Amino acid sequence: MRIGVPKEIKNHEYRVGLVPSSVRELVAHGHEVVVETHAGYGIGLDDDRYEAAGATILSTPEEVFATADMIVKVKEPQPVEIARLRPGQILFTYLHLAPDLEQTKGLIDSGCIAIAYETVTDAHGRLPLLAPMSEVAGRMSIQAGAHCLEKAQGGNGMLLGGVPGVAAANVVILGGGVVGTNAARMAMGLEAKVTIFDMSLHRLYELDMQFGATLNTIFSTRDAVEEYVMQADLVIGAVLVPGAAAPKLISRDMVSRMKRGSVLVDVAIDQGGCFETSKPTTHAEPTYIVDEVVHYCVANMPGGVARTSTFALNNATLPFTLSLADKGWRQALYDNAYLKEGLNVHEGRVTYKAVADAHGLPFTPAEEALRL
Repeated sequence: MRIGVPKEIKNHEYRVGLVPSSVRELVAHGHEVVVETHAGYGIGLDDDRYEAAGATILSTPEEVFATADMIVKVKEPQPVEIARLRPGQILFTYLHLAPDLEQTKGLIDSGCIAIAYETVTDAHGRLPLLAPMSEVAGRMSIQAGAHCLEKAQGGNGMLLGGVPGVAAANVVILGGGVVGTNAARMAMGLEAKVTIFDMSLHRLYELDMQFGATLNTIFSTRDAVEEYVMQADLVIGAVLVPGAAAPKLISRDMVSRMKRGSVLVDVAIDQGGCFETSKPTTHAEPTYIVDEVVHYCVANMPGGVARTSTFALNNATLPFTLSLADKGWRQALYDNAYLKEGLNVHEGRVTYKAVADAHGLPFTPAEEALRL
């Protein structure tokens, strides 16, 4: 199979779908890899390293899309990239389709086979291709939030961990999954006062056993969330409903009653955001203010640490990329029910129910699509 790696074109996005070591593995399996020139330049992966691994360097993205049987990316395809897709071509990347009708319709019209990293599962019901970026985003959320609390950024001028004799900041984390756990770890490391919410008592028990008395665990109800958010200096939105739009946990009214100079970091923004006042931002302009509350809603947060993120992502995606290349997409999905969960769009049909439901589109189960 011929695998293509275009350069990412989203604002301040420097990650790349394949690193040279991944290219070398694919070439060793008998596949051909074409990489757009300077695809990895922003993170120190120059063209000569790809060539040494066995890749062919192409000058333009048009050549990459026209040549490849499978496109491996990081971020969802932008409109100009969707226009380059062709029927039967495999697209393997993050998609986040539930809040994005335009992209969904574009992929339907393209006739491609779109497999989303974020809905691939494993034997334990986890999301192994989302987890690496969730780890990065969770850790970055505290780093970003701490910066936004600085007075020059519009915050209330608090040091996250305080100093002897001065109170630390109150950090509230909504969601105890991978993002929330990593956010809690970083916030506690900086000596903030941390409260984490989740609707799973079992998960709260696990977090309590992991972190002990340094972490306050609260069962998530509207009353409890509102009570703690009103006292928070920094709130991290870390909720996830796989493949679906994120629930709105903080209303516009709640934002208007929050402490002046407090900060909201919405890690769920890729899935539409979990605050009513959230809207996607970029690394170029990461924040905005609503009712004197700073909002950080960067939709590709891990792109800020693109080198770390790229290698972490490749560690997780490479086995699946190899399977798709070695077996072909149809056999690979037949053989691996967890990879099959990643099939979101198949030759004009929506094959992931949460996406179909979000947009009111007809749903075709993946099993049925594979038989067509």
